[in-house]
Amino acid sequence: MISVGQRERATQNRVIKLFQAELGYRYLGDWHTRENNRNVEPELLTAWLVGRGVDAALIPKVLRQLDRAASLGEGRILYDANKEVYRLLRYGVKEKVGAGEQNQTVWLVDWANPQANDFAIAEEVTVKGENKKRPDLVLYVNGIALGVIELKRSTVSVSEGIHQNLDNQKKDFIRNFFTTMQLVMAGNDTQGVRYGTIETPEKYYLEWKEPADPIHSDHVDLPSANLLDQHLAQLCSKARFLELIHDFIVFDAGTKKTCRHNQYFGIRAAKAYIRRRDGGIIWHTQGSGKSLTMVWLAKWIRENVTDSRVLIITDRTELDEQIEKVFSGVEEEILRTKSGADLVTRLHAHNPWLICSLVHKFGRTPEGESDDEDDGSSDDFIADMRRSLPSDFSPKGQLFVFVDECHRTQSGKLHGAMKSLLPEALFIGFTGTPLMKQDKKKSIEVFGPYIHTYKFNEAVSDGVVLDLRYEARDIDQRVKSQKKVDEWFDTKTKDLSRLGKQQLKQKWASMQKLLSSRSRLEQIVADILLDFERKPRLADGRGNAMLVCASVYQACKSYEMFSQAGFAGKCAIVTSYQPNASEIKGEETGEGLTEKLAKYNIYRKMLADYFEQPEDEAAKRVEEFEKLVKQRFIKEPGQMRLLIVVDKLLTGFDAPWATYLYIDKKMADHNLFQAICRVNRLDGDDKEYGYIIDYKDLFKSLEKTVNDYTAEAFAGYDKEDVAGLLKDRLAQAKEDLDNALEAVRALCEPVKAPKSLPDYLHYFCCEQGADEETLSEKEALRLTLYQFVAKLIRAFTNLAGELEEAGYSASQAESIKQEVEHFASMRDGIKLASGDLVDMKQFEPGMRQMLDLWVDADPSETLMDFEELGLLELIIQRGPEALEGLPKEMRKNQEAMAEAIENNVRRTIVDENPVNPKYYEKMSVLLDELIELRRQQAISYQEYLEKVRELAKQVKHPQSHSQSAYPESIDTAAKRALYDNLGKDELLVAKIDTAVRYTKKADWHGDRFKEREVAFAIMEEIVGYDVEVREVMELVKAQKEYL
Repeated sequence: MISVGQRERATQNRVIKLFQAELGYRYLGDWHTRENNRNVEPELLTAWLVGRGVDAALIPKVLRQLDRAASLGEGRILYDANKEVYRLLRYGVKEKVGAGEQNQTVWLVDWANPQANDFAIAEEVTVKGENKKRPDLVLYVNGIALGVIELKRSTVSVSEGIHQNLDNQKKDFIRNFFTTMQLVMAGNDTQGVRYGTIETPEKYYLEWKEPADPIHSDHVDLPSANLLDQHLAQLCSKARFLELIHDFIVFDAGTKKTCRHNQYFGIRAAKAYIRRRDGGIIWHTQGSGKSLTMVWLAKWIRENVTDSRVLIITDRTELDEQIEKVFSGVEEEILRTKSGADLVTRLHAHNPWLICSLVHKFGRTPEGESDDEDDGSSDDFIADMRRSLPSDFSPKGQLFVFVDECHRTQSGKLHGAMKSLLPEALFIGFTGTPLMKQDKKKSIEVFGPYIHTYKFNEAVSDGVVLDLRYEARDIDQRVKSQKKVDEWFDTKTKDLSRLGKQQLKQKWASMQKLLSSRSRLEQIVADILLDFERKPRLADGRGNAMLVCASVYQACKSYEMFSQAGFAGKCAIVTSYQPNASEIKGEETGEGLTEKLAKYNIYRKMLADYFEQPEDEAAKRVEEFEKLVKQRFIKEPGQMRLLIVVDKLLTGFDAPWATYLYIDKKMADHNLFQAICRVNRLDGDDKEYGYIIDYKDLFKSLEKTVNDYTAEAFAGYDKEDVAGLLKDRLAQAKEDLDNALEAVRALCEPVKAPKSLPDYLHYFCCEQGADEETLSEKEALRLTLYQFVAKLIRAFTNLAGELEEAGYSASQAESIKQEVEHFASMRDGIKLASGDLVDMKQFEPGMRQMLDLWVDADPSETLMDFEELGLLELIIQRGPEALEGLPKEMRKNQEAMAEAIENNVRRTIVDENPVNPKYYEKMSVLLDELIELRRQQAISYQEYLEKVRELAKQVKHPQSHSQSAYPESIDTAAKRALYDNLGKDELLVAKIDTAVRYTKKADWHGDRFKEREVAFAIMEEIVGYDVEVREVMELVKAQKEYL
């Protein structure tokens, strides 16, 4: 039985036993005090190589080559070194015994026979870097560190372990140790394991899930074990661990990646089909990594099927481009064919092994035109194709055809042509959307059955893509009367704060013009503009939106209105339209603009404004324009707020910032499915959902009491295939707010009554002199509070202004508003008092701005300054008056204010201590004395503020307060640190300072070889002195001016 919250030590002991007893790893010991721990342990690797019969003369050369690959410096970053090590692990080390002899391949791992390798585990592995760190568990294979695990107790979030892993990979810590690392893991008993690889951001850490299907269970099965032990047994059993490293690692254009469980099991299932020479369909929902699944499967085919070739077929230019980008990103050369004739020529030759082609190159149907094969001409068409082939045409090699988005290309005579042209090929279909009912039978005839499925609801529950929130908006009803418009606007703005109302009034003039119009389109534009003022991510510029219009003309008119309302330069139309003069021949009637003329004029003006060129020149740059605005939309959401589209960009387009999709076009089935998946990509904590706003009421939800999002527009699908895809926005938002409030209340439950700020501070911040364990516990507690309150503010601002529509009474709504305000204010006070403020700034972008829209909080301009400068810097600059900007709760309480200042001073002392330990020890004593004086009320509060300001100056800016205490030659911060800590010897300081400045090379810090040179230079200068090189090096590395 596992007790909740048991100490990490107990968890660690249990996990080590698991690795020994169940997984067969050797225990290397507790390496806490062992000297010179490394990511390549030469004795262990040598012993294994000797046991394999490797020539003794080769072994030192192999070790040298591996050591070189694993070292950083000389401009080599962690990614480069890790990639080079991976190459040696996967393909072996090429070395020769002596000059003139043949190269031999020395394998560092026996991939084919997992049991033939030496699997071992060490705990508390102390690693020297710029600062020492001690990973909890390190997994060694043949003496090479390939896995690392940070463990947490069950009450501490796995996030903490992930943060530790990420910190350890920073230059300031033990980045060098990670040059050999393949799987980087963190876990606790309640959440299990999250895994990634080097430099994986927290949001991309993955959770493993093993299917219940016994076919897949080749790992050690522990049905009664808790989640942590299960996950470790599944990921780290010998065969699985090596398979993940060998077959499922990719270096993708600067980012190292490993597979999700759906990719792993999808490929495993596909391998079984391929061995039987059967085709089939892999349905992995949009956004779950279909392109990389293709990469890994293609690589496996290449290495395991003799004379194999892979042809990847798409039916949209942007998908064709996307696939080329993915393969070239992982350094696999893929040839994109230029025409049907080119494709035929390439297939007729033996090379290249990897080709991608648009399906339309098999025939002559222009892209986007109908491909309906039921016209009886498919045989003639194929016969025509055969006539244009060389008479001796025969595709070379064992051909595997991957058909991307096969739901679109699996029917039609073009597909028949593919099968006819390549009769021996094995076809595998890939799709991100479900197959429609009427297509299922045909697809199975063409490709075979489903090889593997990973549906939308599975991807959402795994956190791979975001849930989608749906809302139908009734513009048509509103257009009918001005009264309705006024009522609607009043409802939308009634709960805004004074600041929110003021902001909206400034924009009201242009909006009123649109709203009061009887035109439906103008009201839609006004509705969207209002969302940009009120909705999270849109209002704070961290997210953007897409509007799907029914026609290019409607898109142009919308663009014109958005531009007039202040969005000029920040919105754009992306369609296939080319504003050529031939478009408008005979359109001028003298009766005003026809649709064609309006479209032509607006498009040309948009291009001219963007490029700042005359219209005739700019009109030739449509493709370039679309590429540029797409890039800006993806990379700079604050600069490109809205894209207006008709058909383009609804497939093969990933923009994590995109949060809202507005639909004003009749859409159904595949087109709708793919469109709504544009906004479900992950993007930081503040994007919790994708939002679908539907002006066409595609699901007829406005006329039904029960919202069923599996019928109407999705009638072409089987219900179970689209279950859980869309959820009602208001109902879900209420649930989120209730849950977020409950979570914060529960977290703050132990705070003592009357629950004023000092009570919160005593619970969430440490008493003076607390030990390291208590400090880290309180830090984890505060981090949880910040996360929960940020989530609460997001949930509240998502629903603010609609609380009553969501089902709260007026009094409940008011009470919720006050509670949110209270928790936000407590959180600000705790941040200030603990000194966390600057660290946490990136934690909740735009939150304060959103809260200010809805809550008339205590106006405090200085609070923003605290976020920029920190409490101490403000006190130093402005003295006691800086405290006027603190939250009201804190200003009212001198004790709380004093503790906040002292915590900030103490934190700075601890952070800066390595720079000059002796100086900061003295500062720590002065702080303790000052705290004692205050507690005994031996000085007035005013005197205390003056003294603490003086102390803050000495702590933050030692140079400006201490020069008089040093000899004249000790004139820099680095020299002062050496002087204070090395016996106040002026001559010794001069020698060391000179040696360091003359020896250090660029980027020496963190480079093992360059650091060694500096250490040797110091060693020569300190001969005869009673100081250690190690001590001096630690001091020198902490000085900014030596970096």
